[in-house]
Amino acid sequence: MGVILQAETLNLPEIIAMKLRGKKVELIENGESVVITPIKSDIASARGMFKGGNFGTDKFIAQKQIEKELEYED
Repeated sequence: MGVILQAETLNLPEIIAMKLRGKKVELIENGESVVITPIKSDIASARGMFKGGNFGTDKFIAQKQIEKELEYED
């Protein structure tokens, strides 16, 4: 594993810095070169995972409402 930094702590050319702004990057030494790789957050990676599925926000809210009503019946 390499070194993990905020992209803003590096002095990069402006066009690269703009692409990496706000991201964490990993520096990996590879022989005589260093590779800069952006690190995706777990949340960003999961975004859209259930897209097109049968369970959306509306169904989730409806399910929570049903659970709440059942809770008060006891």
